[in-house]
Amino acid sequence: MHMIALESDKPRERLLSHGAAQLTNQELLSLIIGSGVRDESVYMVANKLLHHTGSIKELRYMTFQELIKIKGIGEKKAALILAVVELGIRMHSIPSDPRLKIKSPGCAANLLMERMRYMTQEHFVVLSLNTKNMVIYESTIFIGSLNASIVHPREIFKEAVKRSAASIIIVHNHPSGDPEPSYEDIEATRRLIKCGELFGIDVLDHIIIGDGNFVSIKEKGIL
Repeated sequence: MHMIALESDKPRERLLSHGAAQLTNQELLSLIIGSGVRDESVYMVANKLLHHTGSIKELRYMTFQELIKIKGIGEKKAALILAVVELGIRMHSIPSDPRLKIKSPGCAANLLMERMRYMTQEHFVVLSLNTKNMVIYESTIFIGSLNASIVHPREIFKEAVKRSAASIIIVHNHPSGDPEPSYEDIEATRRLIKCGELFGIDVLDHIIIGDGNFVSIKEKGIL
C-alpha cells in the first residue's frame, strides 16, 4: 500500500529549516525512531508511543519490554529510545564541575533533583564532602522505604571514612512528590548525627527531594 508522505512525516526537514525547538514531541520521537513499518509512518509510530505513555514525561518510565511490544519499535529502536532518555537525565543531573562546592541546601538538592524527583522508590544517597564542603563522593546506600531501624551507620559512613570525608549530607526522595519529612525521617537523622559524632564526621543536613521541591531538615530547625 502506497502512503502519501505528510509534512509531519518529515521531521528532519523541519528541524533543519526551523530548528529542533520548533518540533513537536511526535516529530522529535520520529527522528529517534527513524522509520515506520508497513502501513504506518514513523510519525504514526511515534504518536502511538506517546498515546501509550500518556505524556512525554512518562516516557522515562518505559522499560525495554514495554517498548518492544509497540508495533514499529523493535529491539534496536527500543534501545536507542532508552539511551536518549538516559542521556537527558544525565545532562540535567551531572554538574559541570565534578568537585561541586555545597554552599547551601539548595546546592545539594539541585545536584540530585532531576535524577531523583521522578523515582518511583525511595533512594537514600550520601554525599561525602571535604573540609571545603566540596563533593568528593556520592553513594546510593539503599533503595526502599526509609526506616530508622534499617539505616545502618556502617553503610552510611563506610565511603565517607574510606575517603577521609570531613562531613556528609544525606539526601533521599519521596515518590509521592511531597518532601515534608516524616517521623521516621527525623528519627533516622537524629540517630545518624549521633553516630557521626563517634566517627568524627559531621552530618550537615538531611535533604528530602520532592517533585521539583525539597525540604532541608536543618533549615526547618527540627533537630
